[in-house]
Amino acid sequence: MTGRCLMLRDRKVRVDDKGLVSLDDIFSLANKPNGKSPFAWYRGNKKGAFVLAAHNRVGGSDGGKIRISDVLRMGSAENGGWWAHPIIAASYAGHLNPALEVEVHEVWLRYKSGDDSLVDEVRSNAQKKDGRWGNVRRLGIDRRKDYTASLSDHGVFDGKDYARCTNAAYRSLFGAAASALKAQRKIPARRSLRDTMSSAELSYLAAAETLAAERIEDENPYGVDACAKATSRSSDRIRAAIEADRADRNRALFDGGEHDAQS
Repeated sequence: MTGRCLMLRDRKVRVDDKGLVSLDDIFSLANKPNGKSPFAWYRGNKKGAFVLAAHNRVGGSDGGKIRISDVLRMGSAENGGWWAHPIIAASYAGHLNPALEVEVHEVWLRYKSGDDSLVDEVRSNAQKKDGRWGNVRRLGIDRRKDYTASLSDHGVFDGKDYARCTNAAYRSLFGAAASALKAQRKIPARRSLRDTMSSAELSYLAAAETLAAERIEDENPYGVDACAKATSRSSDRIRAAIEADRADRNRALFDGGEHDAQS
C-alpha cells in the first residue's frame, strides 16, 4: 500500500481517507466482466447480509449503532463509485476472480503487519499467476525438480549442498552466487531470487539445470563436489551458447543473404 492506494498487478486501487477501498477500481482491474459491477454484486446473492455481517465483525461508529456507510458506501461527486472495507473488497474481488481475492487479502494483511517488502512481492505474485512469465517460471520449477532428483540420486542430500550445486549454475550463467546476486539487485534475503528473474534468465537457468541433470545421469558423479562440477560444465555450455549467439547477431546484419539461404 502506498499513500492512498493499493498496488495490485502493477495498477493502483484507490483508498479513501477512512481506509475504504474502491470497488470500481477492482472492477476495472478485472476488465469489467459483464453482470459483475459492484452494484450488481451487492444486490445479488444476499450480499447486503454479508455487508451487515462484515460491519458487525469489524465494528461500527456512532456509539455502537450500525452504520453501513462505515464499511460500504457510495462516494461523493468528487470521489464517486463504490467504496468498501478491505474485508468486503476482498470478497468482491473473489466474485470477479478467486486469484484476485487472494491478492487483496494478502496486500491488506501484510500492509497491516508493516511488511516493507509488500509492493515488490505483490507484483511478483501477480506475475507468477499471469502471462508468459508464469509459464516460464512453472517450466523452470519442473526442470528443477528433475535436477534436484538427480542430485539426490548421486549423493547430494543436505540443503547447503543443494545450494552449492545451484550456485555453480548461477556463477556460470550470471557471474555470482545467489547471495551476491541478491545484493547486486537489492533483493531482500528472504525472497526467492528466481521470482525476480526475467523470462530469459529463467529459460537459461532451466536449460542449464536440464543439461546438468542429463550429465549427472550419464557420467554418474557422486557427492556434492562432483555434482557441482558437472553443473558448472553444463551451465558453462549454456553461457557460451548465449554469448556466441549475441556476438553473431551483429554479423547477421551484414551477411543477411547467407543467413536467409540457410533459414
